[in-house]
Parts: sequence; structure tokens; C-alpha cells
Amino acid sequence: MITEPRISVLDAVSDPGNPAKANEDRFGHNEACAFVIDGATGLGDRQYIDADGSDAAWIAARFADGFQRGITRKTAISDIARAVSEKARKDFTGSHPGVPRYAWPLSAFAMIHATDEAFDFYGLGDSCVFLLQDDGSASLHTAIPGAYTREQEHARSHIARTGGINKGGGALGDTETLAALRRHRESQNTPGGIWTLGLVPEAADHLVHERLPVKTRAHAVICSDGLADLVVLYARYDAASLVRTALDKGLRPMIEELRQLEREIDPEGLRYPRFKQSDDTTAILAELSA
Repeated sequence: MITEPRISVLDAVSDPGNPAKANEDRFGHNEACAFVIDGATGLGDRQYIDADGSDAAWIAARFADGFQRGITRKTAISDIARAVSEKARKDFTGSHPGVPRYAWPLSAFAMIHATDEAFDFYGLGDSCVFLLQDDGSASLHTAIPGAYTREQEHARSHIARTGGINKGGGALGDTETLAALRRHRESQNTPGGIWTLGLVPEAADHLVHERLPVKTRAHAVICSDGLADLVVLYARYDAASLVRTALDKGLRPMIEELRQLEREIDPEGLRYPRFKQSDDTTAILAELSA
């Protein structure tokens, strides 16, 4: 008999958007949690941290290690996030003072936390959880509900002006788009801006928290925005069918479907606007037993 909420990981996968570059996503799980962390593409003129292949991969790895080691059923998630951020900031700014704020590494995350009584969603940024109940009802849980639509609108403007994802060196090679992305990045982790995991410990005070309505059993896909695009950009699934397909076929075939959409059907983003042809994609499929 199950006496406390339990997370059972059924499948997990992480696939780089560009095999020649570092995968800036991470995932992890333990007895009390399962999570995905999505490192944000760097906007600086150089890489500052040698470890992990990029600054974004480095910060994602720091939080993944901290979460997996530190989170228990009784842990305050904000305490772990704050501690990891404080140490990361000391290490980064101590070695590289004066780095412009738009070049500070940061990441989004989505987590399911099992306490002694219930399941909770925690998140920052545009990673998310798709939850399917045993009765067939489904829901999407994310820290920024409107983030996907806004990013698609900005990407559409960029593509309309440049002619495609890869034209003119891509988003980071276009002066106007890069300047806009840097302004947005500098506003993150400031009052009125979007909060993310990174070098600003105060972000721990802004974790989005929601009780998940699991009565007996449910299944969840915890994912970075790469896999979420199958629902919110390409409209190949809704929340329920995404989870059901993951249960039936596993996560890897869904990533293959995503790569075909990105690289063969719409490589320049003319039909499905986005800033990168292929994004790092990470997901965990889990069963939640209450």
C-alpha cells in the first residue's frame, strides 16, 4: 500500500539542438523530486566558464547537482535555489568581474516535488509540466503562461525582417535582434522582469508554486520548451495526447518527430516562427502515485 506520494520515473531523455555544441539542458530526480533545467543561450561576446561547454550549461549543471543532492520531502525549494545561486554568483563574478548583465548565465526550470502529503509544481521561466489524470483530464503548468506566444511573436518579427532563421547569421548575428534580446535578458531577475535561476539569489523569492491536483494516480511529462513546442508551436498534440503518446511510445520518438519538423518541414521558421532551427530538448516521463 502506498503511504506517501511517490514519483516513479518511467523515461528520460536529453537531446542537443545542435550536436556540435554543448547541450545546455539538464535533468535530475531523486526520491522527492523530478526536474528539468533549461540553460538560456548565451548573449555575450565570449564564453566565461570553461566547464561544461558553455556558461549556460555550467549554470544548469550547478542547479541540477544542487537540486538532486539537496531536495528532500521536507526541503524548502527556495532555500536550495538561493544557496546554489549565491555560490554560483560568487564563483562567476569573483573570476570575471564586470561582465555585462546580459551575459550572466541563467536558466529556466520545472519541477515536481513530492512532500509527505502532496505533489507540488515549482518553476521559473518557460519550462513546464504536462499533467494527465487517470480520469483523462489534463493540464499545463508553467511559471509564465504567456511566454510561448510572446516568443513566437518576437521570432515572427525577426524572420519577417531577415527572411529566415539562418539568414544573416541567425538571431545572434543580426544586430537589431541581438540588441533586443540583450535588453530583455538584462531585465530578467529585476523587479518587473522575468525571474530565472542564475546569479541572482533573490530569484528564490519568486519561485512559482502550485499544488498539483493528484488524487490517486497521474502521469506527467516534465520538459524544457523544446519538447513543449510540439504542443504550443507545432500543435501536433494537446496536453493529454502528449503524455499518452509518451506512455505508449516513449520520449525518443517524439524528439525525432520534433527534429523532423525543425530540420526538414520548416528549417527557416517561415511556418513555425522561432529563433533557432533546433532547440536543446529534455523531458522526463513520470508516474505520480498519491
